[in-house]
Amino acid sequence: MNCRPRWKAAVSLSAFGFAALLLLSSPLARAQSKDSDAAPAARAQSTENDAVPAEVKEILGRMGRTLQAKDFSFQSETLRAYAGSNGELLHIAHEVDVTVHRPDRLSIDISGDDGSTQMLYDGKKLVIYGADRNEYGSIPISGKVDEMLATAEARFGVDMPLVDFFSADPAKSFLDGVTSGGQVGKVTIDDTPCRYFFFSQAPDLQLELWVEDNDKAIPRRLIVTYLSLPGRPQFIAALSNWDFDTAHDDADFVFQPPVGAKQVELARRAGAPQQSSEAPKP
Repeated sequence: MNCRPRWKAAVSLSAFGFAALLLLSSPLARAQSKDSDAAPAARAQSTENDAVPAEVKEILGRMGRTLQAKDFSFQSETLRAYAGSNGELLHIAHEVDVTVHRPDRLSIDISGDDGSTQMLYDGKKLVIYGADRNEYGSIPISGKVDEMLATAEARFGVDMPLVDFFSADPAKSFLDGVTSGGQVGKVTIDDTPCRYFFFSQAPDLQLELWVEDNDKAIPRRLIVTYLSLPGRPQFIAALSNWDFDTAHDDADFVFQPPVGAKQVELARRAGAPQQSSEAPKP
């Protein structure tokens, strides 16, 4: 998953403060990891997943095909860990609404213990809006959802947990870097039979994934455990209310500033490339 803690406290959303930082960054983006600069290279050394049984890959393939729908939306309740001022392990909860219109539209609404944030991508720019302060920032980007997220992470440190589920190839993205894995068993979630899987991902992550035991294999729960960080913290997400039937118009992804909203500049992370409207090449 793209929630590897490889980003130091990189994102600075001017005037948005702690809430937007925590909402938009990976579950432990603020962790000071000595391996953060080396992690992208480690992730690039993906295995062919020979250690993952063919049956498991086939089920994840079903999940991937389902999530490649042109339009879909889902909700997520998350609980994530972050380091307190004295190094203590603290937790914060959020509710997330995600809407995808492939290939280049994305809407994410996040509300939780520290406020509300909205992200809208209309194929031309990404807007991040902090509702509590009535402030927003805009990043000119073009390209598919994957390309936009890669560009936003490179320039600003912005990352989205659960991003593999709405990447162009969800199954391939999820298995990227996985070195072993298999089925733990079968469980029932909200009266729906599900398969429960466990995976190890280089260099220091454990992934637990629950998907529906049917032809769609819709994901219902995800847990990420960070083995190299103190306390082995986790990111936990319960996924629900999947909708693959509702079509979404382009207008649903265009930001309309509320009355009195103030536009602020998104601070570039140190060492980031200069801003360009060009999308990264695949």
